[in-house]
Amino acid sequence: MQREKHVTLYKILNANWRDLNALHHLEQICFPKDGWPLLDLISVLTYPNIVRLKAVVEEKMVGFIAGDRRDEGYLGWIATIGVLPEYRRQGIATALIGECERRLNTAIIRLNVRRSNMEAISLYKQLGYVQISTWPGYYQDGEEALIFEKRNI
Repeated sequence: MQREKHVTLYKILNANWRDLNALHHLEQICFPKDGWPLLDLISVLTYPNIVRLKAVVEEKMVGFIAGDRRDEGYLGWIATIGVLPEYRRQGIATALIGECERRLNTAIIRLNVRRSNMEAISLYKQLGYVQISTWPGYYQDGEEALIFEKRNI
């Protein structure tokens, strides 16, 4: 017998400063070791020229992504992406990444991830990202970051 997979209905919407508390909660859950400080969260929700999107289920933020254009629009950088654990494996991260890539509209998109985050690494590879570099000791606890890139050329 196959187990039925429950799929949650979600919407991808623009995020703004009103989402600060929900984003702070999501960061604490998704990134207990290195969640962004409150000032950084305020910045990502208010600075101009940042793509900031949230995944919402019944008015609750369950996922978030932010990215920006660099090098005169040639390079995009996904600064953060997170989905609450109980909403993972339902396509939400894939939808957030796809919409962020579309809105960034750059030839190259990069992101970084903890070496130990195998679930995220697997997702990025499935979406066409390849590892191009490492940043030794990037995270607060000394773990290195893997740098992934996707070329849309």
